[in-house]
Amino acid sequence: MSRPTGYSPARNAATRKRLSQNFLTAPATARRIVAASGIGPGDLVLEIGPGDGMLTRYLVRRSGRVVAYEKDLHYARRIATRYSGDDRLRVVHKDFRAVDPPAEPFAIVANIPFAASTDILRWCLTAPRLTTATLLTQYEFARKHSGDYGRWTKLTIVHWPDSVPILGERVGRRAFFPVPRVDGAVLQIVRRPDPLLPAGARADYRRMVELGFSGLGGSLAASLRRAHSARAVGAACAAAGIATDLPVGLVPPDAWLTLFHRLHQSRYPGDSA
Repeated sequence: MSRPTGYSPARNAATRKRLSQNFLTAPATARRIVAASGIGPGDLVLEIGPGDGMLTRYLVRRSGRVVAYEKDLHYARRIATRYSGDDRLRVVHKDFRAVDPPAEPFAIVANIPFAASTDILRWCLTAPRLTTATLLTQYEFARKHSGDYGRWTKLTIVHWPDSVPILGERVGRRAFFPVPRVDGAVLQIVRRPDPLLPAGARADYRRMVELGFSGLGGSLAASLRRAHSARAVGAACAAAGIATDLPVGLVPPDAWLTLFHRLHQSRYPGDSA
């Protein structure tokens, strides 16, 4: 197993737990991840936690416009020194979660800190000009948020009208250093060019999803009956092809959209299914 350049076991003992650092050490995997991201020349790419720069080298070659956010000052200095004078890369010593999204279209490609995965995913899903996010994270996390278990998270359902989550390549744990206890995987978020709901409907859709995931009543239908008549909920479930006793996590995204259209057709008649 190769180690990142400048790796110090003593120093890593103090920082790995704090920053959740697991460096990707497999060049072939890095090349595949960057290729799968779909970025091209001139695209603005943000990288989160470049560490020793395994992904960075391929991002710079493929895009030529990379901004790397590194929270660890040691590695921020190292990678900035390595690319000194190269205007294809800008290094920023900052926690990515505190960064404002760019005002122009951009992509994200990153081997993200496992402990910050949910925060980073939320950031990506709410960034207005994001086109794609290609995130190397824990295998179980990627499966969970892509619906690969046959269950769906509230976070995925809330943002389904705008973004599609895709489970990508599984990456064995020995492709990282230090070796984590679990495998990694690529979770890709692709922004829809044409959202499935108009902007004016988003707040009502989000409220419906929040109510559905409230856990009140033991099923999605029971929760929805707190805001809608039993007859309306029953008809909406029938239109969506789901049982009224189906647990909320098993309701697929497209069924949520049908439920929304049926339960809100008086407010958004042009969008009724």
